[in-house]
Amino acid sequence: MMEGKLPYTKPAPAATDGASATTGAATTGATAAATSAPPLLSAHGLVKRYGHVTALNDVSAELHAGEIVAVVGDNGAGKSTFVSILSGVQAPDEGGLRLDGRPIALDSPQAAYDLGIATVFQDLALVDRRDVASNLFLGREPRRFGVVTDRKRMVKEARTVIDRMRVGLPSVHALAGDLSGGQRQAVAIARAVMRGSRVILLDEPTAALGVRESRRVVELMGELRAEGHGVLVISHNIESVLRFSDRIMVFRLGRKIADLVTERTTRQEVVELIVAGEAGGQP
Repeated sequence: MMEGKLPYTKPAPAATDGASATTGAATTGATAAATSAPPLLSAHGLVKRYGHVTALNDVSAELHAGEIVAVVGDNGAGKSTFVSILSGVQAPDEGGLRLDGRPIALDSPQAAYDLGIATVFQDLALVDRRDVASNLFLGREPRRFGVVTDRKRMVKEARTVIDRMRVGLPSVHALAGDLSGGQRQAVAIARAVMRGSRVILLDEPTAALGVRESRRVVELMGELRAEGHGVLVISHNIESVLRFSDRIMVFRLGRKIADLVTERTTRQEVVELIVAGEAGGQP
């Protein structure tokens, strides 16, 4: 199993939004000039309100191909609201999204899937009484003559993607309910890849896993990055984030207050930003 920081070749740097904290050389905006290639996915001025509560306030962010970005922050910081907008679960009250530099509008998770944006939530949405192959094709089963499910094709394509992603499973015929937590997470991620998703959004992918299974999921994220996917991860585990991410976006009270290059920051800086809103600052 892989130990330590995942190897990484940095893509075009992402810009911070106007609300981001400047924390010395750790901010992405201080690394290099932007290239001509647009971000894979970008958000601009996102605002989301629930009555008198502003859950997301003028948030802009970028995700590039071949990059893992972690989103961290305390409960109520706006992380989940941010990802729900990226995944098409909710629409912003203000602001918008771009894919490859082109404006997009997401009115449902299916609309996001159709554009290549897949979200793997904590519940994973697997059917325990169905096998791995069936879960990978859930809701889009191939059919012969437009009527009969093409089981042979499902098994063949399931084996191909499982082997390519080096997912350790007993068999594509194994029931999802018999798999370990890490294996179930891997199946949910593989399903997103099979649907042609270029952007993978992960909600606490290692929260309920042991050390060994967490490490395998982290390795899987590294493989997605190597294939050119953009991976955005919500996580509360700062130590893990520092190992697997390339950038860390810190959210606080509905704002994105920092966008850090992981290799140039520390656990202390990240924690201080989450708690106090600035590195070395006071609440």
